[in-house]
Amino acid sequence: MSGPRRSRRQLRSSVRMTLILSGIVIALAIAGSALWFGRPSGGGASVSLSDVERRGQTLYQANCASCHGTSGQGQANWKSARPDGTRPAPPHDVTGHTWHHADAVLFGIVKEGGAFAAPPGYPATMPGYKTSMTDQQIIEVLTYVKTMWGARERQYQATMSEMGPFPSDARR
Repeated sequence: MSGPRRSRRQLRSSVRMTLILSGIVIALAIAGSALWFGRPSGGGASVSLSDVERRGQTLYQANCASCHGTSGQGQANWKSARPDGTRPAPPHDVTGHTWHHADAVLFGIVKEGGAFAAPPGYPATMPGYKTSMTDQQIIEVLTYVKTMWGARERQYQATMSEMGPFPSDARR
């Protein structure tokens, strides 16, 4: 009589352990997926781009890379004003400030030019692309630019986008 009881206990214990281990495996798979899809694409590991990101990359290379760099590194001394008051093109990777802006601001800057988000009187030099790129193409470029950011920068930028085009630090 004691034999079958022990067997049932062992069976329950085995089932319980299997469920616990299955839960751990599932949790690790979910965490691994989140880390994989939230990974930064710049600076190291090779990643595959979506069709939209590839189209954006092509447009970026043709329209933006001459100033902002082929990998989004920007121009030297981009934080310092030139004698005429203008600034060199900033980086689009994590070292720059592109990811600090909401989607609507980024879209407006690309479409209308740097003056879109500049303070009044600021000598912005970035041209607008409204006559050479469609709205969809601008979105594709911005989608590609976001691949240059890490997960933390993408999350911050998404939060900024939810807040609206010009949160409390208007036009910065």
